[in-house]
Amino acid sequence: MDPRRKLALWNDRLSESLTPLVSEPADARDFNGSISQLSIDDMSLADVYSDAQIVRHSRYHVSRTKQPTMFLQLQLEGDSVTWQDGRESILHAGDFALLDSTRRYEVKFTASNRMLVLSIPDRTLRRQVGCPENLVAVPMSCGRGANKLLSQMLRGYWGECYRGLEKHTGSRISGVILDLIAAAYADVPQASADVSSLGTAHRIRILNYIHAHLHDPELTPTRIADACRITTRYLHLVFSDQEETVARYILRRRLEGCARSLQSSAHRNRSVTAIAFDHGFNSATHFGRVFRDKFNMTPREYRREKTGSA
Repeated sequence: MDPRRKLALWNDRLSESLTPLVSEPADARDFNGSISQLSIDDMSLADVYSDAQIVRHSRYHVSRTKQPTMFLQLQLEGDSVTWQDGRESILHAGDFALLDSTRRYEVKFTASNRMLVLSIPDRTLRRQVGCPENLVAVPMSCGRGANKLLSQMLRGYWGECYRGLEKHTGSRISGVILDLIAAAYADVPQASADVSSLGTAHRIRILNYIHAHLHDPELTPTRIADACRITTRYLHLVFSDQEETVARYILRRRLEGCARSLQSSAHRNRSVTAIAFDHGFNSATHFGRVFRDKFNMTPREYRREKTGSA
């Protein structure tokens, strides 16, 4: 297979299985990777092998993330270096660390490696660990205690699944896994809540609400604040350390959704106005203006360029 096509397929597979991201291999002409995945109740566990690469979850990928997810990365073979929120986590075989899909991160593999990645919905982990956003990129050694038990259990569970473990055991196992994660992080100092972590928690809740109601033309900062039981002033304060205001964030996400629909064959026979209204716009004139401001062309020109049709 052509190396460029191979890399594109690899990036697509990673993004579909985990979260939007991009892989930059050390040698794109001779790169190999594989991923196997199974469900554990509302979580999933993936065995990922790859040659040397850097994986980036950028601000752009954060904006395309559909569901806030925490990833527990357990190193099986080789080493990795992870960066998130200014922290660096170096993992050796058996060690693990958490990552948060709602913020940027980077993972570097200097040689061939293998990793288990446990994907946990944020709301699920938050029931066990009060402030998981405080714990990203904290390296957890598999040397002893709950860390060792968790590391051994995840590796053992994955092996048993390949030996024919019945699927219905997943819902029973998931509770044990979450309890072990809570036990492993219980004594980590960063697990304690503070003003910063509470702000992050509020931001996650706000983003969840925005994503669930993005197609509603009545979605406004006031309505978001009321739904999240905070003041409008505090809503804007939570977003004050971001590059966008709440309103601009909503507008960008809607425009990106319209752009995806305009270039999709599934929406080929739908009008530009219908697509705009599907994504929360209630004025074709306003939509045309803001779309042109962002993409430097009209929606029809964009569709023609991407699909070859009017």
